[in-house]
Amino acid sequence: MKITPDHLARGAFIYIRQSTVDQLANNHESRRRQYGLADRARALGWTDVTVIDDDLGRSGSGVSRPGFERLLAAICEGRVGAVFAIEASRLARNGRDWSMRMERMNRAIQTTACCWA
Repeated sequence: MKITPDHLARGAFIYIRQSTVDQLANNHESRRRQYGLADRARALGWTDVTVIDDDLGRSGSGVSRPGFERLLAAICEGRVGAVFAIEASRLARNGRDWSMRMERMNRAIQTTACCWA
C-alpha cells in the first residue's frame, strides 16, 4: 500500500509485544528491533508516532492485552494512519483470527496502512 498524505495526517502506531517473560529477559534484539520501528515510521514521514508496549510478556492467546485493545480502539476511531509491528503474528494468530479482526474494524482499516518489519 502506498503511503498517502491521508495516512501521514493520522498517527503511526507501533505495536510491541513479546509473548513470555523469558523472551523479555533473553531476546533483547527482538525488542530493540521492535522499538526501532518508531524510527522507521518517522523516516517514512510520520511526526505523530505512538508506541504501544503495554503487552510485553503477555501471550496472544487467552490473555487480556490492554495495549492491543488500545490499538484497536484508535483504529476504529480513525486516529491511525499506519500500524507497524515486527510481524503480522503480533496482531493475529492465524488467518481466521486476522479475518475476524479485519471485519471488526472494516471501515477504519480500509484507510490504515499496516507495515511489517
